[in-house]
Amino acid sequence: MTHEESGPAVPSLWRDRDFRRLWVGQTASQLGEHTGLVVVPPFAVLTLDAGAGQLGALRAVGQAPILLLSLFAGAWVDRRRTRAVMVLTDAGRALALGAAAVAGLLGSLVMPVLFVVAFALGALSVFFDVAYQASLVRLVKRDQLVPGNSALEGSRSAAQIGGPALGGALVSVLSAPIAAVSSASFFALSFLTIRRIGRRESVPAHAERREHKGSPRVRRRIHAGLRFVAGDTSLRAVCLASAAFQLFFAAAMTVYLLFLPRDLHLSGTAVGLALAATGPGALLGALLAARLPSRFGHGRVLVGAAVVGDGAFLCVPALHGSSAATITALCAVNLVFGTFGQLVNVTVMAVRQAMTPDGMQGRVAATITFAGMGLTPLGSLLGGFLAQAWGTRTSLLVTAAGMLLSPALMALSPLARLGRTLPAPA
Repeated sequence: MTHEESGPAVPSLWRDRDFRRLWVGQTASQLGEHTGLVVVPPFAVLTLDAGAGQLGALRAVGQAPILLLSLFAGAWVDRRRTRAVMVLTDAGRALALGAAAVAGLLGSLVMPVLFVVAFALGALSVFFDVAYQASLVRLVKRDQLVPGNSALEGSRSAAQIGGPALGGALVSVLSAPIAAVSSASFFALSFLTIRRIGRRESVPAHAERREHKGSPRVRRRIHAGLRFVAGDTSLRAVCLASAAFQLFFAAAMTVYLLFLPRDLHLSGTAVGLALAATGPGALLGALLAARLPSRFGHGRVLVGAAVVGDGAFLCVPALHGSSAATITALCAVNLVFGTFGQLVNVTVMAVRQAMTPDGMQGRVAATITFAGMGLTPLGSLLGGFLAQAWGTRTSLLVTAAGMLLSPALMALSPLARLGRTLPAPA
């Protein structure tokens, strides 16, 4: 897609009403997705008295579509109008959460229903996440991709970190079914905002022809994306580091959701307060991401921020009791994790976008999502298994230590040698 050149990139970007609608809609959708990740488990824990193994299985079911559908979504979305994909997936997720809320209020909720809802939310989120990244390339000028991706990735990271805090607060203040309705309202807001984008998308000439998952054309497109990422040492390192982080982070979060209320005896309000510290951290991380890579080098920032952010989690297993000091320490940990986690996310997005040609953006995004997020179901199962076998405190220490494998992999790769300027596409 070509665009006429006009004015400075950043100011014109935020004056663009269609971009603002995309940003608002994507932000609302990400908040709905990540609050939902915390709202759905309380149905199992509080309403159905699920144990650690069932909770791990529920989280794994919700994350399984990342492994099963990411590659297909990348090839499929590249050939469709992304606005339609985003609108339909928003509507579907709002309906799924609404169905769970109604079943909970009527007292007819059972674990199989929760498994279906979790899988539906996960599958629709895979398509939305690929679509919004591909949408930006079609919506803005080439010189606006870096600030545009920074804005969208900043929203996604902030929602990923702060959404669970909001979800915990909703469950604490409201009942789980009402909290689910509140989470669904974010998807409704996204639906209403994104459908108002007026600019017509330019898609490939044969995009309207139906393609099936098993067709040779789709398989060729998927293989091309895989070959491109596998053949680039830096993108391959991004995949490996992301996979290591997501595996152990998913395991740690499964244990974490059990550790805070059961071992530290924290109330839902206290948990929400502690996790809310990631919000200011995410804002600080976004500000740092605009300055540090160009000053100290992208490689140094990636490795250093990952070590500090992931390493902060090692402090959590040492905490005991529900005193003010414990809550303060949790706030500090989440502030550090939010700050440096956001810094890593925004920097990685910039590196990936800079290294990828326009025609491969969707498939590269989906391939890295598949390689990175695809292991999260196994991580959730691992977390539940370890919590049952070793207890939550020991399991949290082991899984938090495992997260440090990610910066170790980056330190041993060409990513660590990236300088102050980003490389050109391969």
